[in-house]
Amino acid sequence: MSQPAEIPVPTTLRSWEVNLRPSRVVFGPGRLEEVGELVRELGGRRVLVVTDAGIRSAGHVDTAVESLLRAQLSPRVFDEVAENPTTRHVGLGVESARSSEVDFIVGLGGGSAMDCAKGINFLVSNGGRMEDYWGFNKATKPMLPSIGIPCTAGTGSEAQSFALIAQEESHLKMACGDEKVRFLATILDPLLVVTAPQEVTALAGFDAISHAVESHVTKARNPLSKLFAMQAWSSLSTCYPALLTDDPDLDAWGGMLLGAHLAGAAIETSMLGAAHALANPLTARFGTTHGAAVALVLPGVVRANAEVVESLYAELSLPEGDGGTATGAGDSLASHLETLRDAAGMPSSLADVDVVAAELPRLAREATEQWTLQHNPRPLSEGELLAIYEGVLT
Repeated sequence: MSQPAEIPVPTTLRSWEVNLRPSRVVFGPGRLEEVGELVRELGGRRVLVVTDAGIRSAGHVDTAVESLLRAQLSPRVFDEVAENPTTRHVGLGVESARSSEVDFIVGLGGGSAMDCAKGINFLVSNGGRMEDYWGFNKATKPMLPSIGIPCTAGTGSEAQSFALIAQEESHLKMACGDEKVRFLATILDPLLVVTAPQEVTALAGFDAISHAVESHVTKARNPLSKLFAMQAWSSLSTCYPALLTDDPDLDAWGGMLLGAHLAGAAIETSMLGAAHALANPLTARFGTTHGAAVALVLPGVVRANAEVVESLYAELSLPEGDGGTATGAGDSLASHLETLRDAAGMPSSLADVDVVAAELPRLAREATEQWTLQHNPRPLSEGELLAIYEGVLT
């Protein structure tokens, strides 16, 4: 496999790859079929493929397994991952990994599958419980080598050293991070995201957009994260509307996949903010799909943050006539995000996801306990978080 010296920014869809140590990125239609060769190059023999039933029914697991077999490797499939994986799903995966004595892990699917793959890696390699790794760099032993293959253009988990795993009983999300759990390689194959259902595409795509918007302005932002976030926004904001049409072309799918990956890379160095702090309690308490939850609260967060980062919001270009100057950039961006949300047919109020006014104070209190809130560019009180919820109640 070739390793170009420069990072290509494709204007038309083509295959390429780049080696940004410690991770290697392989991009192009049909490149899932190379997974066996890639795993063998990275030293794998007995491979656990972590995925879900939907990805299996789409045929992607068969393609991966056939490639692994062609490379004379021994694959085992664990397909019991569910959306927002919990400690129970990780535990089941650990049992599967240990029974096959695997020495390599492949995360194939959406962010849930890739997060679960990382969670399995923590426990297979280091033992204990997921709670032991809540935080960063708490694993003391080496991890199994692994690669990530996204089948949705959303979380960007394949570019991150964190796994988001919920506690089984409380559904509290734990961010478990470690440099050693990062995927050694990522395959970005646009043909994999084409098969995602329209609703999944819309929800995952907006999640990726929220990552670009939030990571661009966090307190931990830096020149590298801003570069990733701005390139991600440029790609995502252009391609997302195209995916909402009846017949998007492969360039649009590829642009979304690359944009989601770059937004994930931005998160890796700058984290997220208040929108994710507000979204997580909605998912935990009401089962609101993460993409829908963040789409509801992100515009309000942008308007609240504009008081201190309006000039940064102005750096995210909008379609002609939607803004572009520092004055009013936050409101223009928020309005544009609402337009994208409505065009995707997502819920536009908390009432649409069965949340009533009486629940809002508890949700606001729980939002203050979310780890991403500390990275928001502007401190937001419990009352201010409550006001954002109230702004989208009906």
